[in-house]
Amino acid sequence: MEYRLLEYFMAVCEELHFTRAAEKLGISQPTLSQQIRLIEHRVGSPLFQRIGKKVYITEAGEILLKHSRNIFHELDQAQAALNEIQGMQRGKLRIGCSGNHLLTATIMAFHAQYPKIELSVTELATEETKEGLLNNQLDIGVVFLPDEDEQLASIPLYNEELQFVVSSKHSLAQSDTIPLAELVQLPVAMMPGKFYVRQMMDECCKKHGFEWKPTLELSTLESLLQMAKQNVVGVILPGSYVDSIRSSKDISSIPIVDPIPQKDVGIVYRKDMHVCKTTDTFMKQLIQQFAKSGTTANTTK
Repeated sequence: MEYRLLEYFMAVCEELHFTRAAEKLGISQPTLSQQIRLIEHRVGSPLFQRIGKKVYITEAGEILLKHSRNIFHELDQAQAALNEIQGMQRGKLRIGCSGNHLLTATIMAFHAQYPKIELSVTELATEETKEGLLNNQLDIGVVFLPDEDEQLASIPLYNEELQFVVSSKHSLAQSDTIPLAELVQLPVAMMPGKFYVRQMMDECCKKHGFEWKPTLELSTLESLLQMAKQNVVGVILPGSYVDSIRSSKDISSIPIVDPIPQKDVGIVYRKDMHVCKTTDTFMKQLIQQFAKSGTTANTTK
């Protein structure tokens, strides 16, 4: 089957909408529909099912999608190996991360040294990054380390601790620490449940017998920070993010204690991935950056 036809098929799988997929591919919708019919004729089975205005992938489509991802993964691996021959003069590195602040310094240093390498960084929840790696949509992730996974390898970078952040006008602004038992009694804003920062807090509370639920849920660290700055409510943020905006005089960060909600953050990538020179160089620079900052992980995996 032609590479181009698989590209068309993958685009429809990603969009589940023929018009949007055609626009993404730069072809007309009738042309795309005709090409999909050609693939279906070759495989001898429908790949998509239309119910009302929605498009669903059939069982046959799921099988072809799985193998198509493997094909594109192998092609990417071949290109990565070829890029090594060219001495990192071209190529692309796709990264998913739990917060862009984790990568800023490394990205700047890497780009200055290798300006022709295209870096694509997407801020995602840990599970979204894991899914992106397994679906060959990402090359590496920098996330809260998941449990042992037979398909993923991991390199710990540092141990993340959550902090309570309030306006400098807040009544607790001068506190040295705040016990978890006291914190759960306060109105607090935090990220939704799909984010690992929230899961850390929920699991820590459950483990120590505290009932807790945030007053507000916001999906970005920046929006939570604004809630604190405007003294709307206190917020719970990763310590690494607080460090990145430490110069702000509008807020006060208070370490959470008894116990400390914490989790290792590190690099994750597919075990079956060929670690090309570009990926290896970026990972080494990232490890060095965290070592330089004096933050290290408590565990190794």
